[in-house]
Amino acid sequence: MKQSLQLRLNQQLTLTPQLQQSIRLLQLSTLELQQEISQALQDNPMLERADAGEGGDYESAEAAPESSGLESEEVYAELAWGERSLAGPGASDEDDELGFQQPDTSQAGLRQHLLNQLSLTPVSERDRHLVGLLIDALDEDGYLGASLDELAAMLPEEAEYDRVELEAALKLLQSFDPVGVGARDLSECLLLQLAALPLDTPWLAEAKRLAREGLSMLAGHEYGKLKKWLGISSDADFQAVRHLLTSLNPRPGAGYAAVNAQYVVPDVLVRKVHGQWQASLNPDAMPKLRINEMYAGILRQNRAGGSLQSQLQEARWLIKNVQQRFETILRVAQAIVERQRLFFEHGPTAMRPLILREIAEQLDLHESTVSRVTSQKYMLTPRGLFEFKYFFCSSLGTEEGGAASSTAIKALIKQAIEAEDRGHPLSDSAISTMLGKQGYVVARRTVAKYREQMQIPPANQRKAL
Repeated sequence: MKQSLQLRLNQQLTLTPQLQQSIRLLQLSTLELQQEISQALQDNPMLERADAGEGGDYESAEAAPESSGLESEEVYAELAWGERSLAGPGASDEDDELGFQQPDTSQAGLRQHLLNQLSLTPVSERDRHLVGLLIDALDEDGYLGASLDELAAMLPEEAEYDRVELEAALKLLQSFDPVGVGARDLSECLLLQLAALPLDTPWLAEAKRLAREGLSMLAGHEYGKLKKWLGISSDADFQAVRHLLTSLNPRPGAGYAAVNAQYVVPDVLVRKVHGQWQASLNPDAMPKLRINEMYAGILRQNRAGGSLQSQLQEARWLIKNVQQRFETILRVAQAIVERQRLFFEHGPTAMRPLILREIAEQLDLHESTVSRVTSQKYMLTPRGLFEFKYFFCSSLGTEEGGAASSTAIKALIKQAIEAEDRGHPLSDSAISTMLGKQGYVVARRTVAKYREQMQIPPANQRKAL
């Protein structure tokens, strides 16, 4: 084969290191950006904060602790547990008078709280070891997840422990504070707490029976069947039994669990100025960076700076890209505010349909750039704290041929459910018909989908006496 030289022209897109950094910074959240900058300040001596007093710590605009759940969430929803305090019981004025100081249970944790009680209990070392094993097997809510047979299999054979000893150890653990700890299911947890009440407590026997055998019927809202089963004739008496159950704690150990809050720092603040809604950058979220003059002076005196020269260039890139990041965020935020002006005036029911492409075309940006800007970026408004993505929603048709946003439809559905008669809750079909009378074309399946997205139970589960 004859060899030859050929000249070809082609185009190739190459991302420079500066452009790569710009894209990466744009998609970071505010907290991730602060971590990135803190690392850069440690690695690059040419970079420093413009204000030495700024440490990068920010006050929280919203905390979102995550909660854990149990098997019988339907029962919890039915009994409206969760609004009450989950702190461990036991505090009293008498303790203060006697000079006792209540421990900080949120710091000690459930395990240490139980071990402290075990250390004060006069039992043999053999029993102490078994109770300690049970304590280690508890979950954060205070429930014993493993069966006694499974725990017995974990014990050394030479110790010759039997199930009777484990059951006795469990009884001892269940006598500890908080009441209900060591239960193996919700029914046992409630029964332990009911057993601790005075014998003359009204409706105690009925509540025990309901906790022992009727929780599934209660979760299914089978009120008529429950009343007949309990031998109760009036609604008031049945409500008294339910009230007794709601006074109990379905998660006795939750008050001792440490809560790791996740903080959200708003990137943008939205205010109404002279009758116009305006977005502005949150100064607490903006790092103030500059070139270190001392090292820059050394570099000017020594032209052959070597590594300092490259570090100077990296510092300039970072400062420029951080500034460009916030400028882009502000442009997108202001465009969103202008498009969703009616939301800020009237609330979610006035939200208009909006897609990323509209903002991209308005600002002459690529759609992927707008997507990066709207991810994990938040704006603080008079109506609350919202992620940028909240303002982008699909459209549904109206009878007049117009369009309504899915957010507005969800708000209308929520309003209808909040105003409904709890004795005769609205079905999805009824809500669809009601929306149709208001001019919104929304199918029953769509109502059901939006209702589930808002974590609102169906009509049969919302029914109350």
